[in-house]
Amino acid sequence: MSEDFPLKEETYLILGACFEVYNEMGRGFLEPVYQECLEKELRLQEIPFESQLVLELEYKGQKLEKRYQPDFVCFGSVVVEIKAVSRLLVEHEAQLINYLNAGNFEVGLLVNFGHYPKLEYTRLINQKNNYLRQSASSAGTLR
Repeated sequence: MSEDFPLKEETYLILGACFEVYNEMGRGFLEPVYQECLEKELRLQEIPFESQLVLELEYKGQKLEKRYQPDFVCFGSVVVEIKAVSRLLVEHEAQLINYLNAGNFEVGLLVNFGHYPKLEYTRLINQKNNYLRQSASSAGTLR
């Protein structure tokens, strides 16, 4: 993936907040702890977000009772799903793709606070259901 992608500055800010949480808390906690810490860090960094936003689903124009709830939607356009597992799996990425589709989001971040020794993340760009993927693990600053 080229270094030019949608919502680049926004995703860097979000990932910066995630790095801050990882550097402060390390690994070993359950996902709800990282959820709360990231909420606090996003507020501290004045990054606009909604937590646990309910996404409605439709089938052939009819609303479904089932809903999706991504962990965060930042800047109104970047869906963020967090994990606290030893490594990210294809199932986690599929979950993020579902959120991208359900909310018609262009960019998604899958962030894993359970990876050692560095924060692990995947950025997905939704281009009309063709997903461009960028993954990394880093405890340092974003370049």
